[in-house]
Amino acid sequence: MERWHEGGIHLLITDGVMPGMNGKDLRQRLAAGPSDLKCLFMSGYTANVIAHHGVLDEGVEFQPKPFTNQTLAERVREVLDTARDQPRSPQPT
Repeated sequence: MERWHEGGIHLLITDGVMPGMNGKDLRQRLAAGPSDLKCLFMSGYTANVIAHHGVLDEGVEFQPKPFTNQTLAERVREVLDTARDQPRSPQPT
């Protein structure tokens, strides 16, 4: 994806569970090589179910669905402003 985008990609927002791939796999593909790519996974499944699928590693941000536009905007700002090794908990909607 970075080859089609001239600037760096700073944040990936993706569903945690998708057909044929999960968010973790997508993140690994996009972050191959040196990258400071941050990621916000979202899902209608609970964090426990997502973790059971092996998607939520330590340091991965998660936002449960449903959420409001305001909540998403706030979470995006939090993730971009937070160091990669200091995850924040999802805020209730």
